[in-house]
Amino acid sequence: MKIALAQINTIIGDFENNLKKVIKFTKKAEKRGADIVIFPELTFTGYPPRDLLEKKSFIEKNIEILHRYKKTVGETAAVVGFVSWNKNNTGKPIFNSGAFIHKGEIKLIFDKCLLPTYDVFDEARYFEPSKKAKGFLEFKGKKIGLTICEDFWNEPEIFQHRLYQYDPVEDLANKGVDLFISIMASPYNVGKIDFREKIYKTVAKKYGIPIATVNLIGGNDDILFDGNSFCVDSNGKIFSKAYDFKEDLLVVDFENGIGKIKETSKSEEEEILKALIMGTRDYTHKCSFKSAVIGLSGGIDSALTAKIAADALGSENVVGVMMPSMYSSEGSIKDSEKLAKNIGISLKNVPISETYYKYLKILNPHFEGKEKDKTEENLQARIRGNILMAFSNKFGHLVLSTGNKSELAVGYSTLYGDMCGGLAVISDLLKTRVYKVVNFINRNEEIIPHEIVEKPPSAELRPGQKDQDELPPYEVLDPILSLYIEDLLSPSDIVSQGYPEKIVKKITTMVDKNEYKRRQAPPGLRITSKAFGYGRRLPIVQKFFLNEGK
Repeated sequence: MKIALAQINTIIGDFENNLKKVIKFTKKAEKRGADIVIFPELTFTGYPPRDLLEKKSFIEKNIEILHRYKKTVGETAAVVGFVSWNKNNTGKPIFNSGAFIHKGEIKLIFDKCLLPTYDVFDEARYFEPSKKAKGFLEFKGKKIGLTICEDFWNEPEIFQHRLYQYDPVEDLANKGVDLFISIMASPYNVGKIDFREKIYKTVAKKYGIPIATVNLIGGNDDILFDGNSFCVDSNGKIFSKAYDFKEDLLVVDFENGIGKIKETSKSEEEEILKALIMGTRDYTHKCSFKSAVIGLSGGIDSALTAKIAADALGSENVVGVMMPSMYSSEGSIKDSEKLAKNIGISLKNVPISETYYKYLKILNPHFEGKEKDKTEENLQARIRGNILMAFSNKFGHLVLSTGNKSELAVGYSTLYGDMCGGLAVISDLLKTRVYKVVNFINRNEEIIPHEIVEKPPSAELRPGQKDQDELPPYEVLDPILSLYIEDLLSPSDIVSQGYPEKIVKKITTMVDKNEYKRRQAPPGLRITSKAFGYGRRLPIVQKFFLNEGK
C-alpha cells in the first residue's frame, strides 16, 4: 500500500483556496500511484480557527466544502480533517473530525477523542470529545486505525502524568489494526520535533504497528507549524520523513517500508531561523500585506529582524528606517547602512532631534522643577514609533517590531514606541539566543556586520547608555528568565540552583510587574514552550507574583 502525506499550508477560513490546494495535492498523489492521500487536522478550516467555530455559517461552509471535495476523489482514497455537527442531545455542538473518502463517497467519519486544553490549545472550549475511537475500517485488505493528533499523546511510557483516562490508540490497536494513520496540527517549539517523534516511535514499537502521520505547515497568527511529517515502521524506526517548514508531498511504500528521508534542519539555530522566516512570510501575506518597514538602530535585534524579513518577503519589499537622535553614535548609522547594503533592503534616514526638542519645548512648562528621567528617553522611542507608523500608513507596509524576549520580559521596552508594530518577529528569542541565530547566519560569510554583533547592547536614549546599566548581563539574566517563564520555577527554586537571591527577586519582580505592557504588544512568533501571548494567560492585576507571593 502506498500512502501520500500531503503536508500543506492552509489559511484559516479561506475555504475556496484551501479546497483548491487539497484537490491539487490529491491529483499529485494520484499521479504518483498513491492508494491513500492524507491531509492535516482540520484540513478545510485551517488551524486553529478559535471563535470562528462559534459561527454556524463557518461550520456549514466547511461541510459544504467537504462534500464538494468528495466528488473529486477517485481511486486514490483521501483522509481529511473537518468540523462535524454533534447530533446528540448533549455536549458541545461540534466535533473535531476526520473523513475517509473513496470514489466520491465518505466511507467513514471519525471524531477526535482527546481534546488538548492547555498552552495554545483550547479545544474543549468548542468541541465535544468522542467517547470512543471510531476510526477503524478495512481498505484494500488492510485494517486501518485513524486518529487525530492528541489521540496519540497519551502513551504511559512517555507521559508519567497522563491528562486523559481513555487511550484511543490502545483501543484501536486491540482491534488488530495493520496500520495507524494520524492527522495532526502540532505546533512548533524548540525541542518539539524530537519529542513528537519519540511518542510515535514508542507507540509503533509497543504495538508492532507502523504509523503514517502528517502535520500541518505554516504560520497562523503567532503559532507556527513545522511539518516534519513522517512514517514509522513496526519496530519504531522512522523510515520516511518530509521537509521541515515548507510544503511537501511524501509518497511512502508501506508494503515494503520504502520512503525518502528529506533534508531537514541540522541545528537548533537553523530550525529557529526557518521557523521565523516562514512565520514572518505567512503572517505578512495572510494578512494581505506585501511589504514591511523596520526601524534600524544599528543594534543586533533590528539587524536580525531585517534579515529575517528580507529572506521572508524579498529584500525589495523591506524598508529600513534609521531615526538617529543626538545620542545616536556615528557607528550605529554606518552599521545600519552596511547591513542594508549586505541584505539588499532600501534605507531611509529620518533624524528625530528637531522633533524631540519641540516636544521638550512644549512639555517643559509642565515639567518645571522635575529632573529628567525615563520620560524624556521614552519620548524618543515614541517619536520613532510614530514615524514607522506613518511609513506604514502612507505606503501600506507592515511594521515589524524588533524587541527580544529578554526585553519584553523585564519591561525594557517602551509602550507605543519600540513596541509598536503589527508583528513582533523575535519576541520569543532571549537575547543570548539572538546572538546564536546571528552567528548561524554569519557562519559562512559576514551578512550581519561584525560591528553590530560585537558592540555592547544599548538603546542609545542618553549619553553612553548600555543595557547592562540597568540589567544584569544577559548571560545571567536569560537563564533566570528561562527558568521562571518557560520552566515555571518559583524564585526560591531558581535561587536553589545557585543564582543570587537579590538578582532573582529583582528579575522576577520586573517580569510580573510588566504584564500590562506585554498585553498591549503585537503578536509574536512562538518558538519556545512558553511564549508571551495566547499560550501564557496571566492576570494583569494580581498580587501573587506567580509561584511566590510577596
